[in-house]
Amino acid sequence: MTRLYHGSNQEIGEIDLSLGLPDKDFGQGFYLTHLRHQAERMALSKCSRSQGKIPTVTVYEFDEEEARRQKLRIKVFDKPTEAWAKFVNDNRHASRTGFTHDYDIVIGPVADDSMAMQFRLFEQGYITLRQLASKITFPKDNSQHFFATERAVSLLKKVEVITL
Repeated sequence: MTRLYHGSNQEIGEIDLSLGLPDKDFGQGFYLTHLRHQAERMALSKCSRSQGKIPTVTVYEFDEEEARRQKLRIKVFDKPTEAWAKFVNDNRHASRTGFTHDYDIVIGPVADDSMAMQFRLFEQGYITLRQLASKITFPKDNSQHFFATERAVSLLKKVEVITL
């Protein structure tokens, strides 16, 4: 059983996949991390952009073995690689290109949001995929667990709510 954390400006009641923003690293869906401090940073960041909200971390338990027993499609990127960089690039432009993937769950590193220029350089052919992978890696310890389908979300069990 893995403990996962979602940082926000409010407690998460029911998970609504349609509320996820498009063009994110792994697509539109629900994002969590196994790192509590990362979720806390995200909650504080979201609150700084929205007045009157309370930084909140909603904690879930997730059984990856059960997900595999149920034959959910899971993609794991252990580290930033060329395949990871291409996948992130494709997802970040999905609303423009129509890119989709068929994974229920994707696990891997977070791409640094300040690296939009690197994506443009790659798209324009100025840097290689290998160079892109090395340049967009977030500089701190990080992780993300992405849940894309209702079937995947059904395996998340809320266990705690932490207000900061």
